[in-house]
Amino acid sequence: MTTTPGVAVIGCGHWGQNLVRVLHSLGALRVVVETDPGRSARARELAPDVLVTADLGEALARDEVQGVVVAAPAEHHHALARTALEAGKDVFVEKPLTTEVATAQDLVSLAAERDAVLMVGHLLEYHPAYLALHELVAKGELGKLYYLISNRLNLGKIRTEENALWSFAPHDIALMLRLVGSMPGQVVATGGAYIQPNIADVTVTQLLFDTGVRSHIFVSWLHPYKEHRLVVIGSDRMASYDDVNKRLVLYDQRVDWKEGQPIPVRGEGTPVPFDEDEPLERECRHFLECIRTRSTPRTSGVEGLRVLQVLEAAQRSLMQNGRPTSLEIEAR
Repeated sequence: MTTTPGVAVIGCGHWGQNLVRVLHSLGALRVVVETDPGRSARARELAPDVLVTADLGEALARDEVQGVVVAAPAEHHHALARTALEAGKDVFVEKPLTTEVATAQDLVSLAAERDAVLMVGHLLEYHPAYLALHELVAKGELGKLYYLISNRLNLGKIRTEENALWSFAPHDIALMLRLVGSMPGQVVATGGAYIQPNIADVTVTQLLFDTGVRSHIFVSWLHPYKEHRLVVIGSDRMASYDDVNKRLVLYDQRVDWKEGQPIPVRGEGTPVPFDEDEPLERECRHFLECIRTRSTPRTSGVEGLRVLQVLEAAQRSLMQNGRPTSLEIEAR
């Protein structure tokens, strides 16, 4: 009989409570660490049979806790994850891994020294639709990749501690790095701050890859309608995933040359079926399996570091009014 590893969740806030719910349902939750009384009460509602404490040391001292899930604010990710790694625990950190490339590299190095599992919460990489899309690309169903476009737009929660780039774009950057299979050589980002000084409400980021592939990431929390869509254009076919309407469609559309002229070839879109599993449950199961088998997570700390390298390059470009930023140094 396989024993389910035990985990502690640090933070039961807006997203942490979802992790508490799912890990408890999987029989893995042993402790919730939360200092806020209201959030502690919420943790007890979700997991009445689990210890809820404000003392991180108490959680880390428990032998039944093999893994730690960090769902605290991003500025605390590095310190909490480092403390857990030093205590001999495997660690799953919600995105972003940290707020700086240097601190992310510190965690990656420490995890390697300790032979610990270090995983980052890039949730969409566990979404069945995106897994199906990645399979289409990997099998060459779209032909040679040309470019990718993602829109993540809404009149949604406006953050005061981070801009729209850092809040929304990590998901799309992670997906694009996975689909293209390499790091971009150059990043260009522009945007505008309208609600609060120096906090961009909307950004447009372009990633330029050495293979010739380009991608475009448009994020905004100042938009009249909700749209979460990823479009992938290839030489043979095109694909689109609409996360609002939950539809993955493969289009048999391309451009052919006839008598020296480019001719669009239009075909019907074919819906691509995918599983309806909850992405968060898949992600949590994956972390538990990595603890049990000592395997490298799909979204490892190294991937989290790469996403941060792109984010930092985009932030520099954004602060310089769209000046292109090279990733040659960061990608080594």
